[in-house]
Amino acid sequence: MPLNRRNFLGRTAATGAGVALAGAVGAAPAEAESLVGRKKRYSFTVMGTTDLHGNVFNWDYFTDAEFDDKAHNDVGLAKISTLVNQVRAEKGRRNTLLIDAGDTIQGTQLSYYYAKVDPITGANGPVHPMAQAMNAIGYDAAALGNHEFNYGIPTLRKFQEQCRFPILGANALDAKTLRPAFPPYVMKKVCTPHGRDVRVAILGLTNPGIAIWDKANVQGKMVFPGLEEQAAKWVPKLRSLGADVVIVSAHSGSSGTSSYGDQLPYIENAAALVAEQVPGIDAILVGHAHTEIPEYRVTNKATGKQVVLSEPLKWGQRLTLFDFDVVWERGRWQVESVAAKVLNSNTVAEDRKITGLLSDEHRKVVAYVNQVIGTSSAAMSAAEASYKDTPIIDFINHVQAETVRAALAGTAYAALPVLSQASCFSRTAAVPAGKVTIREVAGLYPFENTLEARVLTGAQLREYLEFSARYYVRTPAGAPVDPAKLTNAESIPDYNYDVVSGLSYEIDVAKAPGSRIVNLSFDGKPLVDSAEFVLAVNNYRASGGGNFPHVARAKQVWANSEEIRNTIIGWVKAKQSIDVGAFASVDWKLTRDGAPVF
Repeated sequence: MPLNRRNFLGRTAATGAGVALAGAVGAAPAEAESLVGRKKRYSFTVMGTTDLHGNVFNWDYFTDAEFDDKAHNDVGLAKISTLVNQVRAEKGRRNTLLIDAGDTIQGTQLSYYYAKVDPITGANGPVHPMAQAMNAIGYDAAALGNHEFNYGIPTLRKFQEQCRFPILGANALDAKTLRPAFPPYVMKKVCTPHGRDVRVAILGLTNPGIAIWDKANVQGKMVFPGLEEQAAKWVPKLRSLGADVVIVSAHSGSSGTSSYGDQLPYIENAAALVAEQVPGIDAILVGHAHTEIPEYRVTNKATGKQVVLSEPLKWGQRLTLFDFDVVWERGRWQVESVAAKVLNSNTVAEDRKITGLLSDEHRKVVAYVNQVIGTSSAAMSAAEASYKDTPIIDFINHVQAETVRAALAGTAYAALPVLSQASCFSRTAAVPAGKVTIREVAGLYPFENTLEARVLTGAQLREYLEFSARYYVRTPAGAPVDPAKLTNAESIPDYNYDVVSGLSYEIDVAKAPGSRIVNLSFDGKPLVDSAEFVLAVNNYRASGGGNFPHVARAKQVWANSEEIRNTIIGWVKAKQSIDVGAFASVDWKLTRDGAPVF
């Protein structure tokens, strides 16, 4: 499907207007006769998911076991399908719609397998499991997520082609024409017993952070303006095309914050701002933030009307229900009330229709991830990696630094010391002693990040580490320490706390954020502010993800298109063994007034 969709906008608008006019003209006499004199009411439900991230089965491919967490959540479209079937049975299939708010084709080894190992873009390639499942369940529309672009535009286009529902992105524009590169909206008709359908417009908005997070895949091809700007452009058009109800499916959180600082002039988590600033929206399905918001009401500044927002929990753990009550007034359906809630997928069994449909794909991926690729001299676990220097994070940094050193050999930067950053991406990651499989290595790095090399000074690295150390809750010397309550201050996720290898330092958690890095040294000597270093860094961080200082503007001296996860897998395959003693060392620790916390 070409990126230059020059005629798309005109065709969509003309078609939409034609449908709206034809419906209105054809139905007018019956409506006038059947609806005059008394108010008619009707109720319908819009169901929503978001951030499915490649989850079909209630299965964790990294542990090779049924998914479980502390809250005993379940995951996957097979569970969602059962909930959807129950809602449709209760309310009537014709009285429901089903939509998604993006991040669909990345996140599990199932989705990775059909992007990289047996890609859907190959000659006679397979149909993507997420497309098969969502088609079978009967989705009406889905918004683009930022992770849709992780595997490149050709993979996304093939997935779009395989879906029997539109993939929406009103603010994903062709870089040359500035016209929508994807359908901006879809207009659905919900049949009523009163002679006039309810016209429901679903507007899709995606995250402007795509421009930096997936710069390598989209630069020069697509641009992503802000959500508020594009909603303000499209919502009035949808109303003029006859929409009785306008729902926005937004891959954007509700907090009004950004994780990439001033790298882009747009807000990352803008859903609540859209509700507040753009008149004419009735409800917003929120995505991207991986938080659970059953119902959140925002008052629109222009109209004073409340807009209902809801965000179901990631990976198919929840299903949002927007319940609409409409009334026939002044010759059209008017929204009388909207309420939202979420259903928990751990209350139902998987739909055998979905698990049966994709059982072969599931078996292939299980076999793939359980291939033995080498051995490890000792067991490594991430259980304590969020607050202790552990070999498992040292291993990621060891492979990254070694990869960058090899890449810079013979260049002008070969003499600079190479440092590396990594995070505790998964607290359940583990590598056993003895035989090591693909899934165990892949579990260290569940994201599709790629590796870069940037040049930073000692002073910049100190500020970088201070910023990272905000992750810890301030804890006075002598006070009890509960590891479960020590991390994630200011709601900072684990993946936004960086360990930097190659340096030695302490983090004094008794001090205020900004003054916690103590005894920072390199090669046994205090770090020199003017000294230059190469930092092996993932593309998310290098692009401004997490808003860490300096790195996004630092000089890039090398970049790789291969996922870091695959780099680590390839390293193990090549070496055949992981010698933990060769890289494991305690180079950082938490302290309070100089005394170690652990």
